[in-house]
Amino acid sequence: MDALLNSLTETELLLARATEPERLAQLGEDELIELHTRVRRARNKHVKVYRRQAAAQVEPAGGRGKAYPKNSRSRAKAEVFEDALARVSQRLAAAARASAAALQAERLAEAQRPGNPMPPDSPAVAAVQGRTAQRLDRRPDHAGIPKRYASTRAGVARRQGRRDSR
Repeated sequence: MDALLNSLTETELLLARATEPERLAQLGEDELIELHTRVRRARNKHVKVYRRQAAAQVEPAGGRGKAYPKNSRSRAKAEVFEDALARVSQRLAAAARASAAALQAERLAEAQRPGNPMPPDSPAVAAVQGRTAQRLDRRPDHAGIPKRYASTRAGVARRQGRRDSR
């Protein structure tokens, strides 16, 4: 693993080192999102390179099994960034859960505050939730649409008339 990390370019190495657990713990949710995007792009790039090189090696090597060992460095690089992406994703999920829990606690505290004009169980909240749409007919008001509806109804009536006359 260390040999592979030493073979990464400087920017790739910096990106891989940025995903170490100690460094991830220092980042906020927005920074984690930005890092997640960068790592995902790097992973996608290396997976693409690996797949292209592997596909190009199949024909000259005489099969996929024979071509497999020839592309090990590209495959290992893709794997390094896959692992890095997994670490960042896991940390980002934990940060998002913590953020959601904090927001929920904040909203609940605000709703239960004594001066709140609409506490959660008040009749005003029930009235707001019990509202219905003002417009019951959701069909669009386009100029040609009533004509189309009338034409459809007339066609149905004609067919029904033919059936009834039998």
